[in-house]
Amino acid sequence: MRNHKLLICVVLLVSMLVFVGCSGNKETAPSGGETEKPKPVVLKLGHIVSDEDIWHKAAQRFAELVDEKTNGTVKIELYPNSTLGNDRDMAEGMQMGSVDFALIAGVIGNFEPSFQILELPYLIEDEEHLRKVIYGPIGEQLAANLLESSNIRALTYWERGPRQLTTNKPVNSVADVQGLKLRVAEIPPWVAAWRAIGANPTPMAWGEVYSALEQGVVDAQENPIPYIHANHVYEVQSHIAMTSHKFEYVTLSMSNRTYEKLTPEQQQAIYEAARESAEYQNQLVAELTDKLLDDMVNNKGITVTYPDVSEFADRAKTVHLEFAERYGMDLYEAILEAAK
Repeated sequence: MRNHKLLICVVLLVSMLVFVGCSGNKETAPSGGETEKPKPVVLKLGHIVSDEDIWHKAAQRFAELVDEKTNGTVKIELYPNSTLGNDRDMAEGMQMGSVDFALIAGVIGNFEPSFQILELPYLIEDEEHLRKVIYGPIGEQLAANLLESSNIRALTYWERGPRQLTTNKPVNSVADVQGLKLRVAEIPPWVAAWRAIGANPTPMAWGEVYSALEQGVVDAQENPIPYIHANHVYEVQSHIAMTSHKFEYVTLSMSNRTYEKLTPEQQQAIYEAARESAEYQNQLVAELTDKLLDDMVNNKGITVTYPDVSEFADRAKTVHLEFAERYGMDLYEAILEAAK
C-alpha cells in the first residue's frame, strides 16, 4: 500500500512538471494558443542624395507605409548619400538581389534602353505632359520593359520638377554656355544634347560633383531646384539659369528577386505604399520648389537669370531623331502625341 501511494505521488509530480513546462513554451502551444511573432523581413532602400532632400523624406514615408500596410512584417532601412553606391551600382545590386529598393532617375535607361527616350532635353513640354506620359500607358510599358530586360520593377514614378542650370556666371543665351564644362549624369541623350547646344558635357557620378565644382574640375551642373538646395550646390555655384530643359522624374524601383520572396499580401502592400508615397512626394515638390528657390536667392546669394529657352531647345532637338531611331520611334511619337 505504501509503495502504491508513493507511485501515485510520483505520477502527479511528473504531470505537474510537464504541464508547467508546456505552458511556458509559446511556440509549442496547442492549436489556437499564443505563438511568438515571426521576425520581420528587413529590406534596404538606397538613393544618392542627402537626408535633407525631398527624396529622403518621401522614402521615409514609403517605409512607414510599408510597415503599416504589412502589419510590421516588412521593415525598410534607408541608405542615403550613395551609401549603397551610385545609381549604376544600386541598379546592378537590384538585379543581383543585394539591393532591395532604389531611387533611380535617368541612369535607369542604361538598363532598359527605351527609357533613354524620356531623357531627351526639351521633349517633355511641361509638368502636365510629363504626368500624361509617366502615369499612363507609356509609363506602364516602360516599367514592363524594365522588368523583362533587367529584372527590376519600377513600382512608380516620382515627379521632381524641371532641371535648371547652375554656374558661376550669368547665362542669358546659348552664347554664354559655349565650351562650358558641364557635369551631366551618365546618360547618352544628355551628353549629345548639351554638346549640340555648345557646352562641354562631362559625365560624372553625383557623389563627386560637389568637390568637382569646388575645385573647378567642372564649371556647372544641372538639376531640379529642390535637389540643388538639398545638396548645397549654392555653396559652390553663384548663378541659376532657368532653362527648364527637362521635366524630371525618378523611379522608385525594386529588385524582382526580392519581390518574388514576399507573400502576395506583402507585394500588394508595397505597391499601395509606393503609390501613396508618390502622391506625398509630388505634393512636397509642388509646395517647396518656389520656397527653396526664394531661400537661395534671398539667403544664399544666388542670382537667377531667365534665358530664352527656344534657342536651347532648337539645338537640343537636333539630336532627337538619332535617339528616337535607336530606342523606339513609336515611343517617341507617342510621347509627342501625349502633349496634344
